[in-house]
Amino acid sequence: YGIPTFHKKRSDWAYQTNCQYIKQDEAYLNNGTAKFIDAKHVKLPKLGVVRIAGLRKLIKERLLKHIPTRIGTVTLKKTADDQFYLSMQLGSDLAFVKELAKTQNQIGIDLNLDNFLTDSNGAMVANPCFYRKAKKKLAHTQRILSRRQRRAKKDGRKLRTAKNYQEQRLAVAKLHDKIRRQREDFLQVLSTALIKSHDLVVAEELRSKNLLKNHALSQAISDAGWRKFLNMLAYKAKLYGKDFQTIDPKYTTQRCHQCGTIMGHNGYQKLKLADREWTCPMCHAYHIRDWNAAVNILEKGLGHWQNPVIKKKKNA
Repeated sequence: YGIPTFHKKRSDWAYQTNCQYIKQDEAYLNNGTAKFIDAKHVKLPKLGVVRIAGLRKLIKERLLKHIPTRIGTVTLKKTADDQFYLSMQLGSDLAFVKELAKTQNQIGIDLNLDNFLTDSNGAMVANPCFYRKAKKKLAHTQRILSRRQRRAKKDGRKLRTAKNYQEQRLAVAKLHDKIRRQREDFLQVLSTALIKSHDLVVAEELRSKNLLKNHALSQAISDAGWRKFLNMLAYKAKLYGKDFQTIDPKYTTQRCHQCGTIMGHNGYQKLKLADREWTCPMCHAYHIRDWNAAVNILEKGLGHWQNPVIKKKKNA
């Protein structure tokens, strides 16, 4: 819709196709137009035989045991750092994973920047800050890239044929991809551990677009990957037969989970961001800010938290 545009020349691209079967009721991993020849080779329409590495154990078992599995959309993607990835949409009447046994454990998690998360049991997971740790090295490689770009343009050479520029572009792309893969691995391992060891996981609903408007914290929030982490918890809970909920974070930080007092109302001073520890003025309970918030999140998810009574100030 609209005016057609020319395909841009980019260092990353993707090729997508689909798999066709002669008999629709006999769909396997090795009898369609896109198929596995063996554990290390895949045949794709137009491209022919492609060598692969890192075949998942789940697919390998279905291939060896000849379990009916339909291949749908097939995508071959080349990233900016010259890595090729093959992804397939698979369907089967036989479940890919089994639902996990119930553990009778429930947990609430509070996401923050001081440590990646604090749970309602008091455990904390440190924030790895992958981008921040690589920022100095990344800035150095990007300065070299910019210098080589200016030199190529000054000499009248195209960037696509400038050897030194392309070499440095690849170095920058590899560093960016390393940060992405580190963050991805951290989030995958942590989300899987939480879902497998708990029947219910409750977290606060975060709106990333609103959070990123805070320019002072936008870089740290993007580095943490909160939105991606919540998405992982959601689909893994559905996959393994567990329950994942998100709740409105209103008052979860300002509320005392012992007596229900709301700071910032009824004459009490509101907690500031710098107040990492505080004592409730009503019941005198000592709180670690993030731990208290995680307990409130769990109670709100379980429905044990009644709406707080807040007295409105009368206009003089």
